[in-house]
Amino acid sequence: MNEQDRLAGRMEDFRRACIARGIRLTHQRLEIFRELASTDEHPDVETIYRKVKIRIPTISLDTVYRNLRFMAEEGLIAVVGLSNERQRFDANRSDHHHFVCIRCGAIRDFLSEKTKKLTPPREAEEIGRPVSVRLEVKGICRECEKNT
Repeated sequence: MNEQDRLAGRMEDFRRACIARGIRLTHQRLEIFRELASTDEHPDVETIYRKVKIRIPTISLDTVYRNLRFMAEEGLIAVVGLSNERQRFDANRSDHHHFVCIRCGAIRDFLSEKTKKLTPPREAEEIGRPVSVRLEVKGICRECEKNT
C-alpha cells in the first residue's frame, strides 16, 4: 500500500469513527488528524501544530493540543512514548505495538505473531473493562547502538 492510500484509509476510518461516536468533523480537527495520519513518526503537539499552521494560519497551539487530547480520550488516536518527555501521538488504529528508544526517543511500530495472542491479565479485568492491549518495548535502537 502506498502512502496516499494509507492516508486515505486512515482518514476514512477516522471519519467513520467520529460519525459513529457523534463527534463533529470540524475543518481543524480533520487537518490535525490528517497531519498525524500522514506520518509514522509519532510527532509531538508542537510538530503537528507547525505543519497544520501552514494550511490553517489562524490555528492556535492550544486548539491543536485540545483536539489531540480530545481525540486520545475518545480512542481515535493513541498517546505514546517515554513518560519524561513530551506526549507523542499515533493515528495508526490498527493492532500494533511500539519500540521506544531510550536514547534518541524514536518510536517505531512493530507487529509480531507472539503479540497477537496478548490478552488483558485478570488483574486488569478486576480494575475495569479493558478495550485493548498494547505493548511498549523500551530499549536502544540500532542507530543509537551504531553510534556508541
